[in-house]
Amino acid sequence: MNQSSNYYSANLLNRRRLLQRGAILGGGLLTATKTDGEESIQSDQSDQGLIRGQAEHVISIWLGGGMGQIDTFDPKAKGDPKSKRPGAYYDAIETSVSGVQVCEHLSKMAGLMEHVTAVRSVHHDMIDEHAAATNRMHTGRPISGTITYPSIGSIIAHERGADSDTAPPYVLIGYPNVTRGPGFLGARDGYLYLTDTSKGPAGLSRPEGVTHKRQSRRERFLATLRRGNEGAIDKAVADYEQAIEQSLKLSGPEFNRVFELDREPDSLRNRYGGEFGQRCLLSRRLIERGVRFIEVSHNLNFLNGSGWDVHNGGILQQHQLIQELDLAVGTLIEDLHSKKLLDKTLIVITTEFGRPPGFDSGGGRGHQGTAFTCVLAGGGLNHRGAYGQTDELSRKIVADPVGVPDFFATLCAAVSVDYRKNLYAGDRPVPITDRGQPISNLFS
Repeated sequence: MNQSSNYYSANLLNRRRLLQRGAILGGGLLTATKTDGEESIQSDQSDQGLIRGQAEHVISIWLGGGMGQIDTFDPKAKGDPKSKRPGAYYDAIETSVSGVQVCEHLSKMAGLMEHVTAVRSVHHDMIDEHAAATNRMHTGRPISGTITYPSIGSIIAHERGADSDTAPPYVLIGYPNVTRGPGFLGARDGYLYLTDTSKGPAGLSRPEGVTHKRQSRRERFLATLRRGNEGAIDKAVADYEQAIEQSLKLSGPEFNRVFELDREPDSLRNRYGGEFGQRCLLSRRLIERGVRFIEVSHNLNFLNGSGWDVHNGGILQQHQLIQELDLAVGTLIEDLHSKKLLDKTLIVITTEFGRPPGFDSGGGRGHQGTAFTCVLAGGGLNHRGAYGQTDELSRKIVADPVGVPDFFATLCAAVSVDYRKNLYAGDRPVPITDRGQPISNLFS
């Protein structure tokens, strides 16, 4: 079985579990046909005033652990961990947008903020548990015991599909996880994933000894088996079969060339930096190929030993993470701009939650969900450097709050996905962004 099917097989190959979930998954898979009339009615009703952007692709950068807004894109007066005086850990610097500052370690992005909006007023109520907050920031909803919600990547893949017949709609550069998955939408809206840019998705390459002739023979045998079961296959199984079909189509050398980063000039690869930067470079190559949504996870061997979860001593080398982010994303913005792809590509930086201004007993920071920053860049938006405002310690939102559903509605609107419509889990209507409203100022 190839790499792109690993995620699907873990959830769908167990026949007993599959049948138990059939009522949910099967209904979800019928969304496109069953609800055509309902969706068209919704579209007719909501076209008036519906916001539609011009982006065609999304590169979503995930900073696992909780990026501290006060130490990055929403700097305040400096604090002192020794005396426990709350405040920023670093000095602030001016940017290319008048009146907007960022932390001193974001020096490259500081010069590019006319292409960026740091949304400083994102909030939710999940702060004490990383997994729950990760789920919230991928699905836009709390965890439910009765339904598995799709991730924003799967939603956009479901609504827009790939931009090419020779590309998957959704690629994850990082470790697979149910929070990134398709939920009730089904396997065809799941992801292809890889964890190492030096290898690519190994499962898309034929094992040694499997010749083209042998592969063709296997595919003919599989086709015979499928014909013998026509009309008797569970809808969820049929959806899984579609995922396999896509994997077979992508297994040849043509698509796999996208993962050959050595085709890029050494000078450009060096500008992107290390493995995280190479992931960002690969994401640019993937959108050129036609992938609609890419998540780039910063889940590497973190330079500070703890990632963005900077409790206690983890904060001491936090600046190295910020510098790595700055180099990679800043270069990605420049690279996309030089290729005239920036207006077509929405770059998103998200994380579980933010960090409070106070320091813990070890000099680090705890969790804060009441006010934190997510970042948007490119995508043809009307950027302004920053949107939303927090108090003098970035503890409370004082202007333009943005809930997670609103942030997701902004992403959907940017890529012309109707953020007002319903998806369907069986017969149950599920608002696509939990009734969020886009940040309209970014589209005017």
